[in-house]
Amino acid sequence: MTPTSSFAANAAFAELGLGPELLRSLTSLGYEEPTPIQEQAIPHRLEGKDLVGLAATGTGKTAAFSLPLLQRIETGTPVPSALILVPTRELAVQVAQAVHRYGRELGVEVLPIYGGQSFQQQLKVLKRGVDVVVATPGRALDHIRRGTLRLGSLQVLILDEADEMLDMGFAEDLEAILAEVPDQRQTLLFSATMAPRIKAIASKHLKDPVEVRIGAAEAEGDTPLIRQTAYLVGRPHKLAALGRILDLESPEAALVFCRTRNEVEELTEALNGRGYRAEGMHGGMSQEERDRVMKRLRSGKVDLLVATDVAARGLDIAHLTHVINYEVPSAAKQYVHRIGRVGRAGREGVALTLAEPRAHYQLRNIERLTKQKISVDPIPTVADLRTRRLELTRASVRESILEGGADRFRAVVEALSDEFDLFDIALGAVKMGHEATITGSEGDEEEIPVVKPFQEKSRGARQPSKGKAARPRMGPGTVLFIGMLFLCRLHSLSSKTDPYNTISWPCLSFDDG
Repeated sequence: MTPTSSFAANAAFAELGLGPELLRSLTSLGYEEPTPIQEQAIPHRLEGKDLVGLAATGTGKTAAFSLPLLQRIETGTPVPSALILVPTRELAVQVAQAVHRYGRELGVEVLPIYGGQSFQQQLKVLKRGVDVVVATPGRALDHIRRGTLRLGSLQVLILDEADEMLDMGFAEDLEAILAEVPDQRQTLLFSATMAPRIKAIASKHLKDPVEVRIGAAEAEGDTPLIRQTAYLVGRPHKLAALGRILDLESPEAALVFCRTRNEVEELTEALNGRGYRAEGMHGGMSQEERDRVMKRLRSGKVDLLVATDVAARGLDIAHLTHVINYEVPSAAKQYVHRIGRVGRAGREGVALTLAEPRAHYQLRNIERLTKQKISVDPIPTVADLRTRRLELTRASVRESILEGGADRFRAVVEALSDEFDLFDIALGAVKMGHEATITGSEGDEEEIPVVKPFQEKSRGARQPSKGKAARPRMGPGTVLFIGMLFLCRLHSLSSKTDPYNTISWPCLSFDDG
């Protein structure tokens, strides 16, 4: 960062009331100017007011509550001065790392505590003394009940991603934790939406809170800068359709959502078998395994992360460009949380959904929630795929020419030019390079069947099938249809009371449907 931009950053954040140590940290981290949520939230936080912050993920919420927290809390005490509650272990680690970076010059001790990590190791650090604890509700409550996390001197309580914590079933844990913290404290609540349950928590546990709304949070489910597309495809052809879509989209990094851990494992294996670099993540994995996967993804060794909703909550992948739903989420709000992984902090993103014909109506429910149109496009054809591959080949050849350094191949071209035209030599070279980038033969690819949205049948009068005569009516009155199981039971009962089967059932007509 140049001296000019460094000064501008210091000036912009200094106007919010931050001290010199924090300003130096922000300068070293490359921060140039505060985001809207930081601009509005930091001054209120420094004044000691309770606050409800409504902002989409990726808008700078962590810095909005961490920076003033670090400036005001008392450090070096044997018990924590601040507790930050987050929904997932991944987010706990991310927030703890951010607080550590911001407060490095202040010597602030930060500890993330979450399930899946050694309890004894957490206990050892807590006994040594920490200033800020970042925790998932379940593990925080475990420590509180064991007396290893003492909150008697707590100055600040922060609920981050409160809507997701409630969605994950942490409502009772939150209430239990809130019952243990001192009344004289500052409380900050951050959420992407202002759902009724969020309002209830704010009115019960916050004192005259200031409300800050930023951008997308003003309308629940708003998802700006995200191109949303759905493809109707039958289940047997989903894997082929996904591969074709990935080839056309060429994502820098993509997050593929599945419903179950078995589906994650199967799809990951299938994608790797097709030449993609994919890793899976689900709730059955240890924290060490998750960390390994995330390290490979962030280093660029993996392009596709196949995950369940639980495993992907709280993930922040800077270079993520695509979110892909391998099926339509069962709840519209779940869809919003999924695609919120992209389009962060002003960046554009792409959300793609593979929908079976019967799920067409679920897409309409999502559109009503997000107030945005999801375009339903046909699955790319073989011709589309070949055209795209040729475009990529042309771009690669052009880039190679611009890079230079091809003189060492001049002897090969000169030798061939005695026998062939230069244009034909170029065609041969491009053909060889193009075929080297694809697996298998392009001629082996088959078209994926086109499907139409499922249409429910009319609930009107049933029409007789073609070629079958209509069932004759048995005179005036009503025809009674009785299921076969019921009839067998009825026959069994009548056999006991009438062993000679003298009872007859002349009015019964059977329907095996």
